[in-house]
Amino acid sequence: MSEHTSTAGFLDVPSASLYYEVAGKGYPLLLLHAGIADSRMWDDQFHVFAQHYRTIRYDLRGYGQTRWDAGTFATYEDPVDLFHALDVQKAHVIGISYGSKIALDFALAHPELVASLVLVAPSVSGEQPSEQIRRFFQQEDALVEQGDLAGATELNLRLWVDGPQRIPDQVNPTVRQRVYEMQYHAFTVPMPKHANEQELQPPAIARLAEVRLPTLIIVGNLDLPDKLALTEQLATSIPGARREIIAGAAHMVTMEQPQEFNRIVLDFLRGL
Repeated sequence: MSEHTSTAGFLDVPSASLYYEVAGKGYPLLLLHAGIADSRMWDDQFHVFAQHYRTIRYDLRGYGQTRWDAGTFATYEDPVDLFHALDVQKAHVIGISYGSKIALDFALAHPELVASLVLVAPSVSGEQPSEQIRRFFQQEDALVEQGDLAGATELNLRLWVDGPQRIPDQVNPTVRQRVYEMQYHAFTVPMPKHANEQELQPPAIARLAEVRLPTLIIVGNLDLPDKLALTEQLATSIPGARREIIAGAAHMVTMEQPQEFNRIVLDFLRGL
């Protein structure tokens, strides 16, 4: 594959058809998006990283162009099928938020397929949500049930894009609008009635010491206190892990501070 070639397609996996894109050549690198976005959130990284790596991104179930059907599945197994289809033996894996949860579960289930981990503003399977997060999900569910998708989307933006320290006017309006479009679309994707997700057992939060991969953890200084505390826990519990805090960004640090994020990640990967 030449440096300037990018391809896109759909891959049939158990109970879904995943939309994916590949660009660049070299060592494989996989991007896993946040739960308030889809693979378009990596627009500021995809072609930059493709100058150095064979870069892969895809829409998770319930997001973007991926089609989702009823059936039993494990989200952390989807990269296995993607790697097989794309003839990838091993890859660097970068996940943000919900994408980090999948990345970490994938690395624990299939360490032989992962060369390194970059966990950005991570969620971790098995972690207990704070009262603030539980209250947020209750409010979100209520708005969705009322059919107020715009209200539910704005609720997500206030928590995950603005963060606890800023009002909307203090945030890059282009970033807000991009996330708004991706999150609103996700609310319109119907969830199959008989979709049965299997979680990693035991969950990752109890298995951090098992991660024996080069690991970089990144968080924005304006993110939720929960996320700052969780990244500190990961950095001390995953052997040899390194933690970087990027100033001037909340949860969507990749979109708010793309140049600094890209620099830190590429420096980390070059050093391996």
